[in-house]
Amino acid sequence: MSVRNLLFSPSILGGNFSKAKEEAETISQSGADYIHLDVMDGHFVPELTFGAKFIRDLRPETDLVFDVHVMAEKPENMIPSLCDAGAGIVTVHYEATEHIYRCLDLIHENGAEAGVAICPGTPAYAVTSLLEIADYVLVMTVNPGWGGQRFIPSMIEKIEYLDKLREENGYSFRIQADGGIGLDNIGSLYRAGMDIAAIGTSFFRASDKVGFLDEMLESAEGRN
Repeated sequence: MSVRNLLFSPSILGGNFSKAKEEAETISQSGADYIHLDVMDGHFVPELTFGAKFIRDLRPETDLVFDVHVMAEKPENMIPSLCDAGAGIVTVHYEATEHIYRCLDLIHENGAEAGVAICPGTPAYAVTSLLEIADYVLVMTVNPGWGGQRFIPSMIEKIEYLDKLREENGYSFRIQADGGIGLDNIGSLYRAGMDIAAIGTSFFRASDKVGFLDEMLESAEGRN
């Protein structure tokens, strides 16, 4: 594994939706790299969150890239509106559409970077044909749909598999992990090949957000 920067994408899902502006400011001031926005439709996953209008309204409140994770059926129907609302990255689930290749093309056509996400029950090899065009692969390390779940350790093997494919083929996609990430497992995830940690509950529970991200980075790099 080559030495690389570890990036953080705190999720608004772990905060208080009634204080979305303040939560976005908190993420911005923490030194994080992105703001993770979970779009849930109540069908692909049990919960229902928000859509393009929420993202559009929040967009002026921060300069950070909006990392939009679409947990919704037929994401191709909402990709143009999410991109138009200000998404810089749009990640859609392999399992949520019959037209995943077309979805990634559509995201690019609408001016955003494109990611493909896989649930814990989906093998990593399912997305191998997409690795040449995907900018990101998001490995769910919990079952998608709600925050605060327990991390699934076997997902580390998926990240190792994807990192190996990336190295062997010279692909440029980044690997993101999402769910149950904290000080106890970030080192294993980073060593496996994770580039971006999507964090929600652990981030918002920390009283010192800047210190928490510093500690996470130190733990990932084995400096503590």
